[in-house]
Amino acid sequence: MRRLMLLRHAKSDWSLSGQADHERELAPRGRAAAPLIGRYMAEHGMQPDHAIVSTATRTRETWQLVADMLPRKPSVEFEDRIYEASPRHILTAIADAPAAARSLLVVGHNPGLQDTANLLVETGNKRMLGKLAEKFPTGALAVIDLDIADWADIRPGCGRLESFITPRAIGAASD
Repeated sequence: MRRLMLLRHAKSDWSLSGQADHERELAPRGRAAAPLIGRYMAEHGMQPDHAIVSTATRTRETWQLVADMLPRKPSVEFEDRIYEASPRHILTAIADAPAAARSLLVVGHNPGLQDTANLLVETGNKRMLGKLAEKFPTGALAVIDLDIADWADIRPGCGRLESFITPRAIGAASD
């Protein structure tokens, strides 16, 4: 059994016209929401052993604000393959995760993260599954328990959605 946590970056700042998408930073609302998600993860035992983070500025900032709230700092890799990636690329990055990591956090973007989560989950609370299918807001976290022995075994339908947390649900503004 493995645990996969998919975290969409927190709310980004669109105020600078002409800025490259990859370089967009977090908006003040995102800087407030990311630590709340990190604190929630810490308080609920959602400690990753390893993190895979998109190389975009907003995902790196989200990661740092979340990591600062965790009791242990997991190993981390910054991965170009998950910037604006399809589920196929995200699954490939997950499959390449260190075998020693039992719990993995992926910090990335939509629609790739939402599509990946919906592809993986076969079971779970119907209300949470419905919310996940409807929208994956900025700063949201999907926690999926996978019926696999190794990350390389990841496949569609092998997961159970254990939690779907949004910043709004824990007291922060979200989109």
